[in-house]
Amino acid sequence: MASTSIAVPQSNQGPKLVVRIVSIAALLFLVLIALVQIMPFVFTVANSFKCLPAIQEAPMAIIPLPPIDPACRAENGNMLPGSATASGATFNPSFEGYRAIFGRDFGRWTLNTAFLSVIVTVLRLGFDSLAGYALARLKFPGNRAVFFLILGTMMIPGVVLLIPRFIILKQLGMLNSFTGIIIPLMVDAFGIFLMKQFFESIPGEIEEAAQVDGADRFTIFFRIVLPMATPALTALAIFSFQGMWNNFLDVLLVLQGNASLWTLPLGLALIRGTSGETLDWNIFLAGSVITTLPLALVFFVFQRYFVEGVSYSGLKG
Repeated sequence: MASTSIAVPQSNQGPKLVVRIVSIAALLFLVLIALVQIMPFVFTVANSFKCLPAIQEAPMAIIPLPPIDPACRAENGNMLPGSATASGATFNPSFEGYRAIFGRDFGRWTLNTAFLSVIVTVLRLGFDSLAGYALARLKFPGNRAVFFLILGTMMIPGVVLLIPRFIILKQLGMLNSFTGIIIPLMVDAFGIFLMKQFFESIPGEIEEAAQVDGADRFTIFFRIVLPMATPALTALAIFSFQGMWNNFLDVLLVLQGNASLWTLPLGLALIRGTSGETLDWNIFLAGSVITTLPLALVFFVFQRYFVEGVSYSGLKG
């Protein structure tokens, strides 16, 4: 029985090859971008486990090896595996920076930052979701005008409002207190926009059915609509928590004269500013790593809800 072979047209192989080459090139480009973004953090973590002379000798070394300076050899090193052991190299991480950073009120700064971040996040979830639902479902006169006014506030740079905010807080006696930070930040224009867009993506028939069953507006919001908005609420919580955790200008504006209420960004700025050219980089980088870790953990734990919330927010305009 004679075997037959099917000839593949050469004209189809060309476009497929081009698509494959473009896909590989795009993947390599994305990998390159990812490496560019992550390498500064890698070097920050690596240098935080070095003593100061080791950072000065080899700041680009990812593995903290013992430096020539004998001051860094006080801690016992662990032998590296393989060829590194044969050459006499030792793995010698130093926790000097982490020990020193907690001797500078770093624990208090961390608690202050966590407290403010949680309070501001919870308040924004409540007020932004209520305002977003009102703009999405309550058709009152001037609804769109109010919405566009809120969007307009997003166009104003925050730096422009610093001096007026300082004057108002001073007249109200809210300087050097957490109240002066929380009240101006407990409502956010972006959060209102995000929640409004999400609520508009929920079919109105669900609420109409609840109204037929006798549910009032607040019951519908708290027991039906709000549980369905978990992705948007999670995205808003991540944005709010991250923004407050890294907030520097607003905190500096209010807490200038009370160091016991300072947050992590202010504390790190204090370490950087008071050291001048003799900055202890291992201490500063150890503080930076500890400051970054909570945000990374929050994002990785809730990243699925974060992506869903951001994608849903653009379904309807």
